[in-house]
Amino acid sequence: MKPVIALVGRPNVGKSTLFNRLTKSRDALVADIPGLTRDRHYGHGRIGDRPFLVIDTGGFEPDAKSGIVGEMAKQASQAIAEADVVIFLTDGRAGVTGHDHTIAEMLRKSGRKALLAVNKTEGMTLTGMANEFFELGLGEPRPISSAHGDGVRELIELALEPFPEEELAPAEGIEKRPRIAIAGRPNVGKSTLVNTLLGEERVIAFDQPGTTRDAISIDFDYDNQPYTLIDTAGLRRRGKVFETIEKFSVIKTIQAISDANIVVLVLDAQQDIADQDAHIAGFILEAGRAVVIAINKWDGLDAYARERVKHEFARKLKFLDFANVHFISARLAQGIGALMKSVGEAYAAATAKLSTPRITRALQEAVERQQPPRAGMSRPKMRYAHQGGMNPPIIVVHGNSLQQVPDSYRRYLEGYFRETFRLKGTPLQVQFKLGRNPYAES
Repeated sequence: MKPVIALVGRPNVGKSTLFNRLTKSRDALVADIPGLTRDRHYGHGRIGDRPFLVIDTGGFEPDAKSGIVGEMAKQASQAIAEADVVIFLTDGRAGVTGHDHTIAEMLRKSGRKALLAVNKTEGMTLTGMANEFFELGLGEPRPISSAHGDGVRELIELALEPFPEEELAPAEGIEKRPRIAIAGRPNVGKSTLVNTLLGEERVIAFDQPGTTRDAISIDFDYDNQPYTLIDTAGLRRRGKVFETIEKFSVIKTIQAISDANIVVLVLDAQQDIADQDAHIAGFILEAGRAVVIAINKWDGLDAYARERVKHEFARKLKFLDFANVHFISARLAQGIGALMKSVGEAYAAATAKLSTPRITRALQEAVERQQPPRAGMSRPKMRYAHQGGMNPPIIVVHGNSLQQVPDSYRRYLEGYFRETFRLKGTPLQVQFKLGRNPYAES
């Protein structure tokens, strides 16, 4: 499992700036306006060979009980509960405040490992600053600059120090038992589907203290094929979760997706497809996992409602057009056989071995059908291609001036390769590699 790092602190101390630096993205909005971030925001980070998950939170005002500020405090509290390590971000220019003391006290009571980071320290004398922040009682203050990156790597390495480095999986990501993650929002029927696949009411047995922070793996056989099911956060008892949207632990689902070979994304046919469904689908694509769509509770809909669901799915999740879609009833075990057949096909597509001659022939056919657009006076030349990885399949194209190839043509090649090799159910990546090394003469 990837370690989970939560960023907390009062408003406008630089949490979102640090989040964007750690994730190498601009996913979190950043402006010099207190309270800009409200919801928790999740992303993938990496220091060297060490991957981790990072949670950005809104400005934390622990005493707030109502209104939007109160909701932001709830979001931050949930992030602390989900995290393995909390980085408490403070403002070195503003100094220690009463809110900082309140947050520090809450972190001590939480039992989570907490690191104190003092942001915006560029150009400051550190001795006096450090002495002031020692009074928060969270150990040595770590001066950093979210904006410039000073001290950030050392801070994250310290946060990851207690966690052993896991052995890296093979580049292809292949395992003897295909691992299936059942993902989706709460109450869409994930637990019912798991129990139907297992043939017994087994899920509730895992709702024990100490299991809520780990994905639960369950080995089972289906049609003489061994699989491993990965349970996700939606399978917890009502009494163990929040009464609001916090029923759904995003972190646990991201971890399950990362550990899986195939993800079954479960949607509820009797509810509208929500932004949360699209977010989960986005995590699946980001992880490069094969995916099968299961639209559950299909048995309770009339013809008009079924057409509406199909139209809504095609509109909101069209970026999953490479995946097989099944309309099932987990409760009645309807459509399960076809669903599992697609799971096997998606796994086979994700781990397919493609020879260099076959890929090169397909590349030549694709270029003959539609050449890449010109870039100035020249046109990119694509000479040959080979497979660069599996799960997801990666095809590396070699040639000249390939840095000029637009994303639209890359998507064309992805679609052409997927159709040619019948890679249904898996994302596919096309990478370009220049034929000449620009650094060879340096």
